[in-house]
Amino acid sequence: MATIHWNDGDIPSQKNKVVIITGANSGIGLESSRVMAAKGAKVIMAVRNLDKGEAAATLIKTNNPHADLDVMELDLADFASIKKFSANFHKKYNQLDILINNAGVMAPKKREITKQGFEVQFGANHLGHFLLTGLLVDILNKTPNSRIAVQSSLVHKQKTYGGADIFFDDLNWENSYNKDYAYGQSKLANLLFAYELDRRLKSVNSKVIVTAAHPGYTNTNLQKNYGFFVSVLMNNLFAMNVQQGSLQILRAATDPHLKGGEFIGPTKMGELKGYPEVVKSSEKSYDKKLSEKLWDISEKLTGFVYQFNNG
Repeated sequence: MATIHWNDGDIPSQKNKVVIITGANSGIGLESSRVMAAKGAKVIMAVRNLDKGEAAATLIKTNNPHADLDVMELDLADFASIKKFSANFHKKYNQLDILINNAGVMAPKKREITKQGFEVQFGANHLGHFLLTGLLVDILNKTPNSRIAVQSSLVHKQKTYGGADIFFDDLNWENSYNKDYAYGQSKLANLLFAYELDRRLKSVNSKVIVTAAHPGYTNTNLQKNYGFFVSVLMNNLFAMNVQQGSLQILRAATDPHLKGGEFIGPTKMGELKGYPEVVKSSEKSYDKKLSEKLWDISEKLTGFVYQFNNG
């Protein structure tokens, strides 16, 4: 399915579609919101800070006054906020065509925890999206040709980020905290979840598909915890700009040829840069026993059991 320089011009019309994008006030989330709105979608900008979200929406409307945007509060580090968001969304909308699980926390220097006491990278990046998606599966099932696109990271297979692995003996890094290993764990968890969810949906003949992506090395504020050398110098010299980096998740979310279970990323410089294509994630990410174990634990930790219907 290789293409030449796939870009936002290849995205089909999204008119009459409803799209949720988490982390929509900055970086890839903001750019994805801009592009999807330009394609005619109703974009729900799910953000932790409403003021920042409204400012981001205003920025989009500066160049696209007709952009159909709805800024809604969502804190993925708080299960109560996630449940409130889902309840509010269900009251306002009767369809959901695309859910883009994009928001992420990367490598805080000191261990931080969510409202429920989970290490924030595992808690927000994985558990928060796990719960959010589960609460929205019913409306996704009711929407023809709906899709979930999950943002992961290239670090999920890098040794400097733990290999990456799921550290079941200390998921919340209470015994020791390694910011890079914790981030790698959360990004591997994103992929294990995406592939397992796609398998489970297919097993009940649901038409909802799940894809995943990684943005290579993209210049965003995610790298702010790595100091001047990485967050400023390396970003400006080597990273893709946010327009290029956003193409990966946008292809995962919109390419009509995808069937579910694909992983989209750039292909140049060891997948650091380039245009979006189908790539392979780590061998561990395809481990069904590992994904089932993580799924079971995620249901217990969130207190939420997925209910699958064939739509």
